Amino acid sequence: MALTKEEKTTAIASFRRDEKDTGSAEVQIALLTAKIKKLTVHMTNNTHDYSSKRGMDIIIARRKKLLSYLKRTDPAKYEEVYRSIKGK
Repeated sequence: MALTKEEKTTAIASFRRDEKDTGSAEVQIALLTAKIKKLTVHMTNNTHDYSSKRGMDIIIARRKKLLSYLKRTDPAKYEEVYRSIKGK
């Protein structure tokens, strides 16, 4: 399930470092989180869609790797991103 242009711009705007930042770890995590939320809704309605389940597992693993990288390189930014993802 692809994100709409508005969903992408909202996710990017919340974590970008500067005006042209679209590829930093924080932005990538935000985009992956938005995709995961969208796929979670899809999976609750379509429990037997196994290809989407596999895709969601891959996205979750990618986000986990990016979070561990961010924790290793910039712990303060990791805490900020993690809290916003978890909604705390």
